[in-house]
Amino acid sequence: MFFDKPFHHLTFQDVAEFCRRGLPEGKQLDYKYMLPKNHEKFAKTIASFANAMGGIIIVGVQDDKNDKPKPPFTGIPYHEKMRNSIEDIIQTHIDPIVFVDINICVSKQGDRMFVLINIPQSNLTPHLVGKLKRAYIRTGQSSRPETIVHPDKLPWLLDHRQKSERLRHILHDKAESHFDNYLKTRAASPAGEAVATLSVVPLYPEEPLTDYKRLPALIADSSTRAPYGIMADPQFPLLPVQDGAAVISNKRGVLKMTEFNAYGLVMNKQIVSSEEMVNGHAAKTVRLETLAQNLTLFLITARKFLEKISFGGPLLFRFKMNNTRALRVLLGGKQATALEDYLRLERALTLPQLQTSLPEIWENIMHETAWSLGLQASEKEIRALGEELRKEAE
Repeated sequence: MFFDKPFHHLTFQDVAEFCRRGLPEGKQLDYKYMLPKNHEKFAKTIASFANAMGGIIIVGVQDDKNDKPKPPFTGIPYHEKMRNSIEDIIQTHIDPIVFVDINICVSKQGDRMFVLINIPQSNLTPHLVGKLKRAYIRTGQSSRPETIVHPDKLPWLLDHRQKSERLRHILHDKAESHFDNYLKTRAASPAGEAVATLSVVPLYPEEPLTDYKRLPALIADSSTRAPYGIMADPQFPLLPVQDGAAVISNKRGVLKMTEFNAYGLVMNKQIVSSEEMVNGHAAKTVRLETLAQNLTLFLITARKFLEKISFGGPLLFRFKMNNTRALRVLLGGKQATALEDYLRLERALTLPQLQTSLPEIWENIMHETAWSLGLQASEKEIRALGEELRKEAE
């Protein structure tokens, strides 16, 4: 949002250089010189960001009469319990709790620090503050940076979220149509084939998170490879689309597309079924190992991309697969016949979860996928497959 580096890669010097740019406080940025003694007032600032568009608080920076950072940018004395203090304030004064990301940026000498608090746009609004249970939203106005909104009357917030949800659907639909349009240009048809779609998108998108002209470099840096494949193969041309870019591969006859969008969308579509002989008869078949490989490369690629565009808000993950009825499903020596017409899984995720809990997320998705397609795979079996695939990819 404000930095070119992933949040937890930011250093003391990075924060000082950012402050020299002179960006004023606004709807998504706030400066605090010290942790306020009035803890409820500090909680109000955090909750107002979560109830609106999310934002960052930088502790250790004074602001001038124009709400711009005021030099010198030397931070505040190092305090080892600062993180605990912030978490205690949130737990004591905000309901429901806002989950924030905190980065303590310590000087090379170890005696000074800046504290970055990244507050994601929340999907649990309204977050209420204090004994009076008041809801606040961030306005960005210097005279009234936060304003009270009755929790039963949040028309601005609700309307804002509805517009964001409509935009999310548009981003999804356009990306899906690009793959279908590509198949038409090749006179290829997915009719009867199982097409798997993996996607991650901000839950409430509202504006581009990066310049679309940066996408080629971001895609090259984010795309994950392993001996079993690559998410967006650079040997294939990058095709520009509105606000995004797609890499389409037909290597070894596998038709797939991976699209990256300036709004934070990452989507992979691929035909995953193939015709194999079973007891002398041709049968549409999908191998769970193939789905597992795609999911591994996709989640790591999405994580890298979101880190590079510094998005910290809530995400929607979706896995879809159509034309699954009567599909022969294989995993090692196991096989089953799918009864479902289609598969659709959704998860609410965050970037910190992808950074710290990716194995658990992966296992949960793959176990439900196997079960939904008729295979009774053990958790141990799924875990072993995931560990092998991630080791090769990371």
